[in-house]
Amino acid sequence: MASVEKRTEAAAKGAVADRQRAMGLLAKASRTELQAAFDALADKPVVQPVRGPETGLVMVRGRIGGGGAPFNLGEATVSRASIRLADGTVGHGQALGTDGVKARLSAIFDALFQQPAHRAEVDALLSAIAARIADEDAEKARQTAATRVDFFTMVRGED
Repeated sequence: MASVEKRTEAAAKGAVADRQRAMGLLAKASRTELQAAFDALADKPVVQPVRGPETGLVMVRGRIGGGGAPFNLGEATVSRASIRLADGTVGHGQALGTDGVKARLSAIFDALFQQPAHRAEVDALLSAIAARIADEDAEKARQTAATRVDFFTMVRGED
């Protein structure tokens, strides 16, 4: 009985981690990516708004050196939205900035991600977003490497 509970708990943790990854990628997606994916859906879901989209501010906190005492860095504008599909599945979306449509589309794809019937479509979208982000990161690393300066010290023969 205990091993069944452990497997159930592990599966639940895995599902939470998968959804966290999906929501993170949806937040980093562009509005055009999300809109194109929504337009490509064969059967558009019936969506009922639960909250928003609404825009507000959040406090961004930082740490000196990555491990020091936290301090308030400043405020960032964010948008969020929550929706409910016809079957009762609730999705949440958030995005930096004031784009409420992007937050709403993210919420729709979050809800679809939770449904096995739409999981493959959403996974394809998430893979495309992850690939774009990886390409942008590689390009940024390539540009940064081009400006790298190597410093070295010459040792004189005398001590």
